[in-house]
Amino acid sequence: MVNPEHTAQIWSILEQVPDPEIPIINLVELGVIREVEILNDQNDLKITITPTYTGCPAKKLFEDLILEKLHENGYPKVEIISKLNPAWTTEWLSEKTKEKLMKEGISPPTIGDRIVQCPLCKSENTKMVSAFGSTPCQSLYTCNECKEPFNYFKCH
Repeated sequence: MVNPEHTAQIWSILEQVPDPEIPIINLVELGVIREVEILNDQNDLKITITPTYTGCPAKKLFEDLILEKLHENGYPKVEIISKLNPAWTTEWLSEKTKEKLMKEGISPPTIGDRIVQCPLCKSENTKMVSAFGSTPCQSLYTCNECKEPFNYFKCH
């Protein structure tokens, strides 16, 4: 029988794994880590992840960081499964996570990318400069009010 406190402890460890592209949020907050399963009394684990994109360049790094953190916390046998269905969506980001992005200067996703708010002055009078930002999941915007550039976390 799986001890819920033990499962919660593993989730707590996984919350220490930062997103390598946006390190102010962790992989649990990002919604990449979907499931934790304790397989037996030896604490062998199966971790299910859903990368943000099917061809996400950070996927291997996600796996390496998860393994490293679990190994250093006494979990030597960890299997990581990638699950692509359902596809990752920005809807998996909590409001708290979106607030963290905004404080870091990254405008969080909005439904249909319709309203992109400047994280600095909060104006909605913004325009896309490039569909490609500092990472594949971000676009580069500028604010027409404060004139500052910023990244927008694309909705998908």
